[in-house]
Amino acid sequence: MTDSETGLRVRLVEAGVDLVAREGVQALTLREIARRAGVSHGAPRRYFATHLELLSAIARRGFADLAERVTAAAGDGTAPARTQLTALGRCYLEFGLDNRGMYELMFRHDLLESGHLGLRDTSLPLFGRLVDLVGRVRPDADAPLVAGALWANLHGLVQLWSWGSLQLAAGGTDFTPFLRAALDAHLGPETAV
Repeated sequence: MTDSETGLRVRLVEAGVDLVAREGVQALTLREIARRAGVSHGAPRRYFATHLELLSAIARRGFADLAERVTAAAGDGTAPARTQLTALGRCYLEFGLDNRGMYELMFRHDLLESGHLGLRDTSLPLFGRLVDLVGRVRPDADAPLVAGALWANLHGLVQLWSWGSLQLAAGGTDFTPFLRAALDAHLGPETAV
C-alpha cells in the first residue's frame, strides 16, 4: 500500500471515529463515512472489502483508546491488584459513559468481524489484564469466569447508568458505590492492608 493509500485508509477510519462519536452507530454507513472523509462513496471498498471490516477498524481504535486509558489508570502496575481493579473498573465505566457511540460499536459483535484487522489482538489483552488482576485478588477462583462475570456487571452498570435506570431505582448521582458493590460481589469485601 502506498503512503497516499495508507493515508486515505486512516482518514476513512478517523471519519468513522468522529461520526460514531457525534451521531452513534446507526450513522456509520459507507456513504456517510466516505462523504466525511471527502472521497467518493465507492472509495472505502478499495481499502475495506466489506462494511464490517471498516466498522471493525473503527472499533479497534476504540479498544486502543480504552487500553491506553486503562494503562494510564493502572499506573506502573505496582499498586495492589484490588486498587488496580478499582482503577480499571472506574476507567471502563467512564469510557463507556463518555463515549456511548464507540462503546456500543465495540461490543456489537453482530456488526463486527472480530477476526479481521487485529480487533481481537486489541480487545483480548484488556480482558487478559482483568483476568490477571482477578487471579491475584482471588487465587482460589476460576479467574476467567470471575473476570467475565465482573466485566458483565461493569457493562451492565454502563448501560443502566447511561439510561438513567440506576439513578431512578437506587438514587444517587455517582456510580462509585455501584462500582464498589460490583467489586465486592465478585472479589469479596476489600480488606484493610
